[in-house]
Amino acid sequence: MTHPAPTGDRTPDRGDAHPDALAQRVVAVVVTYNREVLLQQCLDGLAAQERGPDAVVVIDNASTDASGAVADAHPLAADVVHLRRNVGGAGGFAAGIARALVRHDADWVWVMDDDTIPRPGALSELLRALEASPVRLSVLSSRAVWTDGRDHPMNTQRTRLGASSQEKRDAAQAGGRPIRTASYVSALLNGQDVRRLGLPYADYFIWSDDFEHTGRLLRDGRGLQVPASIVEHRTVAFGNAQSGPGARFFYDVRNRLWALLRTSSFSPAEKLVHGGATGLGWLRLLLRHRGGLFAVGLRGLIAAVRRGPRPSAVVLAADGEAAADIRAIERVAGR
Repeated sequence: MTHPAPTGDRTPDRGDAHPDALAQRVVAVVVTYNREVLLQQCLDGLAAQERGPDAVVVIDNASTDASGAVADAHPLAADVVHLRRNVGGAGGFAAGIARALVRHDADWVWVMDDDTIPRPGALSELLRALEASPVRLSVLSSRAVWTDGRDHPMNTQRTRLGASSQEKRDAAQAGGRPIRTASYVSALLNGQDVRRLGLPYADYFIWSDDFEHTGRLLRDGRGLQVPASIVEHRTVAFGNAQSGPGARFFYDVRNRLWALLRTSSFSPAEKLVHGGATGLGWLRLLLRHRGGLFAVGLRGLIAAVRRGPRPSAVVLAADGEAAADIRAIERVAGR
């Protein structure tokens, strides 16, 4: 199967929208690790959808609690993949998206973490927006709220910088606003575009894998944030990823530098804007923690300079089926 290369003008064909959106084959992908209670709630939320997904893939990241058993026993009858080792959210999504495309022939892949609980209309609202869009879309994203109903700062997506008046009108017609990147806390990905442009990098492990991957899909495509599609992101605390990252700050630094310096997912101007904003954010974080994170961040910087991410099939090598699915997609994408 071959797919057309993205056009350089970044203007989607206005006649190439999705009038049959409600009939599209949607496969949900949930990545879980040691959160059996939340996973049960997530799967219950998927089962309660007004328009349910056509199939569900659960990637169990070598959980040591009952998460895998919860997925196996749930009435949804999900396709559950029990990985041999924990490859993080990034590895889980690479494996899950590949499986949805290779083994379930997905038109659209609906991705989420195990602490994402979709409200009953979450998927149907995404598909309504897709159907109403006058232009072809590559990514649609839900509104993520915390347990008290406030917009979750970890998943806030800004309106696409430099979006034209026409882009904003197109987005408004579909009931949303134009975005440049999206969080994997409920994102609907165009399967054709993923086949053409490839999967997220498994080697990111956690953080910024969604930033880079949706940035890649949306450099030449259109993205839409749909406020009517609501999911609850049940994190322990209300805050963004930098509220108290601890040792995970390593991944924040390494992965953001990988995304900005080692990929073509963003234009040079976007790299300057994102890089500047990221650097200021890191500076504020280091000052707030009185330098306690400096050594962690330095390790991330050194790691980013030493090498880029390994091929995802290499990261998933211990799981032959998952690695084979990944290779099948990446081979077509020329990655």
